[in-house]
Amino acid sequence: MAYAIEMLNITKDFPGIRANDNVTIQVEANTVHALLGENGAGKSTIMSILFGLYQPTSGIIKVNGKEVHISNPNIANSLGIGMVHQHFKLVDCFTVTENIILGMEPKTKYGTVDIKKAAEKISKLSEKYGLNVDPYAKIENISVGMQQRVEILKMLYRNSDILIFDEPTAVLTPQEIHELMLIMRNLVKEGKTILLITHKLKEIKEVADHCTVLRKGKCIGTIDVKDTTERQMAEMMVGREVNFSVHKEKAQPKEVVLSIKNLNCNNFKGLRAVKDFSLDVRAGEIVGLAGIDGNGQTELVYAITGLAKSESGSIFLNGQDITNLPVKGRLDAGMAHVPEDRHKHGLVLDFPLKENFIIHCYKDRPFSVNHILQPQKIDEYADFLIKEFDVRSGQGKESKTRDMSGGNQQKAIIARELDRHAKLVIVVQPTRGLDVGAIEYIHSRIVAQRDAGAAVLLVSLELDEILNLSDKIAVIYDGQLSGYVNAEDTDENEIGLMMSGSIKKVGDCHE
Repeated sequence: MAYAIEMLNITKDFPGIRANDNVTIQVEANTVHALLGENGAGKSTIMSILFGLYQPTSGIIKVNGKEVHISNPNIANSLGIGMVHQHFKLVDCFTVTENIILGMEPKTKYGTVDIKKAAEKISKLSEKYGLNVDPYAKIENISVGMQQRVEILKMLYRNSDILIFDEPTAVLTPQEIHELMLIMRNLVKEGKTILLITHKLKEIKEVADHCTVLRKGKCIGTIDVKDTTERQMAEMMVGREVNFSVHKEKAQPKEVVLSIKNLNCNNFKGLRAVKDFSLDVRAGEIVGLAGIDGNGQTELVYAITGLAKSESGSIFLNGQDITNLPVKGRLDAGMAHVPEDRHKHGLVLDFPLKENFIIHCYKDRPFSVNHILQPQKIDEYADFLIKEFDVRSGQGKESKTRDMSGGNQQKAIIARELDRHAKLVIVVQPTRGLDVGAIEYIHSRIVAQRDAGAAVLLVSLELDEILNLSDKIAVIYDGQLSGYVNAEDTDENEIGLMMSGSIKKVGDCHE
């Protein structure tokens, strides 16, 4: 049997943690091989070893049957190995072409960079693999899904035959995910071999041939995907039976906590993104906001949380007009916010984990007394949240947040925001980057917030999540409210039609 990649008995130690413990992965050529595991199971670490970002403590790597030593990414590239990282490595103010050729710029006979020649090659590659990327577009002006295609083109431009995708669908819309699966199949047809790091079981079933499961750094086994159910894979991943449905009692909504009235907001281009939008969210209920990405959800959340100004309309929190309050004023008024972009708005990446936990309340008792920080109290609180929400990192509360896995960064934000016991909890893509075990737990905590009397506004691109968690569902289409229904009275098909603007079904959202 021809193996494109063999990673034999790989062990990797970091200070305080063994990330990979005697792991063996053998990847057949011209297949999609998935790597499945919980957050912090060691998936990204072992792929970073293959790409030369880390060196193994022990073990052997073979590429196409030949033992190799990959000491840096340049060597990986020379062996035909490319990697799309979970958080893209792109320069926002550069064009697509400028990003793709960075570090290996073609030159004209006059010694200048030959952008035209590179753009032509990128256009041909884009057409061949069905990527539809504009070589001259600036990164800052294209969607996240399109940015990912640029990362794929970076690998293809460098003639990579072994492609590593690290959590590639974490920031994509359902439509973009479907398109990426088609692209992966096209790549395999063209002779590429793909390593897919993920914990989304549906996607593994859809696109992968084989799957290696990691748990707490150890290899649990490699399976044929077609012969294994999602439930069996989930049990291998977390070591117990996983409940895929959300258990919750019927909501008992009380007074209005968040009231949005005739809100209008612009996007970063100055175009109207939210149009005359009105919605109430009551204490003791979860209102899910569904919509295809780019229909005004981001601008609406920015306006509610104070990250951007609205053009007109008003926002009330517990009867207080917060329309023009700064972010801190809204937090102090009783708002918690799990943001869409955890790096931009959720964490200070160069702070240790324990400091990110107290970022909203470091001035308050017990963390500060007479303007002097209390290290013991901060440490105790960090230890509590780490244990309560199973946040894993190499050096515990002292870990630099930047060095944690994406899923554990997300758990840290959720721990901090949900433990504030706010009157209004705004959760945007709360389970992005989380494994099924963590999703099950986070969903139960969101329901617990509702049951404790909080008003919860859930914004998610995962329709299953909206339908499972919400008591009421509001649908946004082209910046307007196109649907407002009870979750128990609707289904995926009807919500999908409202999301596409095909039907409108708006009851009284101030009932």
